[in-house]
Amino acid sequence: MFYFRDMQVKRLRENLYATILFQDISYFDKEKVGTLTSRLAADCQRLSHVIGNDLQLILRNTFQGTGAIINLLALSWPLALSALMICAVLSAIFLVYGRYQRKAARLTQDFTACANDVAQETLSLIRIVQVYGTGKEEFERYNQWLQKLAFISVRESVGNGFWNLSFNTLYRSTQIVAVIFGGMSVLSCRVTAEQLTKYVLYCEWLIYAAWRVTNSLSSLLQSIGASEQIFQLMNLLPCDQFLVKGIKLQRLIGHIQFVNVSFQYPARSMMPVLDHLNFSVKPNQVIAIVGLSGSGKSTLINLLLRLYEPSSGQICIDGIPLKELDIRWLRQNIGYVSQEHHIFHMDIKSNIKYGCPRNINQGDVEQAAKLAYAHDFISSLPNGYETLVDDNVLSGGQKQRIAIARAILRDPVIMILDEPTSALDSESEHYIKEVLYAFKNESKSRTTIIIAHRLSTVKAADRIIVMDNGQIIEMGNHEELIVKNGLYAKLNKFQADIVVT
Repeated sequence: MFYFRDMQVKRLRENLYATILFQDISYFDKEKVGTLTSRLAADCQRLSHVIGNDLQLILRNTFQGTGAIINLLALSWPLALSALMICAVLSAIFLVYGRYQRKAARLTQDFTACANDVAQETLSLIRIVQVYGTGKEEFERYNQWLQKLAFISVRESVGNGFWNLSFNTLYRSTQIVAVIFGGMSVLSCRVTAEQLTKYVLYCEWLIYAAWRVTNSLSSLLQSIGASEQIFQLMNLLPCDQFLVKGIKLQRLIGHIQFVNVSFQYPARSMMPVLDHLNFSVKPNQVIAIVGLSGSGKSTLINLLLRLYEPSSGQICIDGIPLKELDIRWLRQNIGYVSQEHHIFHMDIKSNIKYGCPRNINQGDVEQAAKLAYAHDFISSLPNGYETLVDDNVLSGGQKQRIAIARAILRDPVIMILDEPTSALDSESEHYIKEVLYAFKNESKSRTTIIIAHRLSTVKAADRIIVMDNGQIIEMGNHEELIVKNGLYAKLNKFQADIVVT
């Protein structure tokens, strides 16, 4: 039985995790990580009690109670009816208590998830918390959820006390009824003393069976109330892009077109982020996208990666609409370096190999690391490429170089770099720029899109797109944009003045 329970919980967690994993990215914009992990851990574990204990207890005691009723009816149906009436009163009280218990269980799990979310956020940002001296405020924020949990627990304890009082009262009432009615029946010679003894015994069985059934049902209702969110999550359908088999081209060239593309995030539908963008990127070109913060640069990349769908317009790759292509196949041909250079809790070699669709060896990994100017610092670590690291061991620049090595190793047709040198020193930036622009000279066609605030990174780009408020306001190479004396020229002059200063 325990093996069956454990396997069921394992399958439940597998299915729930798979459901969450293949949701649209906008789902994760609304849901908090702490809440989802609480559903996977605490809520799934709560269901194990249903599988392992509650169901078998309900079935066993139901059969026992049914047997007691049959025997009572065989002895004397008037006496049996009196016992059944008491059981009916007990069931009515349980219906009220069970409804409250289910609601309390759901609130308990919700408040627990919220408390976990606060704790996870605080502990992951503990350096900021300590530097700003906000430990007391964070404790109070966590304690607010604990107080709500305590309030629900106290009310649940009161309800449980009322339920136990009701059972004990009715149980004693059953004994009194059995003695009174049984004694009267014996005196009137309708039943014998032996039958009265059997009646009292069967009443005991019936009441205790009813009590155990209702207790198990109570636990079952608690588990159902606590697990309502699990069932709601399980009913979610995977994102369409993971279900639909799209087109796979025989050869990807890397010609990208944005045709009248507009976009606003689902959570902020009244705030347009991109407004009727039109531009194209030819194969083997290096395109740079620059602009002030909030101008829509990273959102444009999110659309190209199909993490979101355009509100209007369409994006084409090699002349085919992006939504018609097989998204998994397309992403295998894209190398991506994001703004936030998180690495996984695994060895460095596995971090560099992460998601690479082709077979590679140690030499390939080292070559990618050398191109990303990461080989020297990796070799100096205790176990080299086998060093197990997490997000806090390496510096920002080191993590960034590992992320660049990961993208290089994929040998992609389309390379997307979102602030690829933001955390690098000047020497490392110089070498990385040489690597990025060296891709153009390879025999393989490779389209490169670079987003950068540091304009020194993009001066050699074939074309620079300048964005502001979700629109393209300038386009050209470095020299052409300097002559125009627009936003790009002002940003370039401002950064140059900072360097001189």
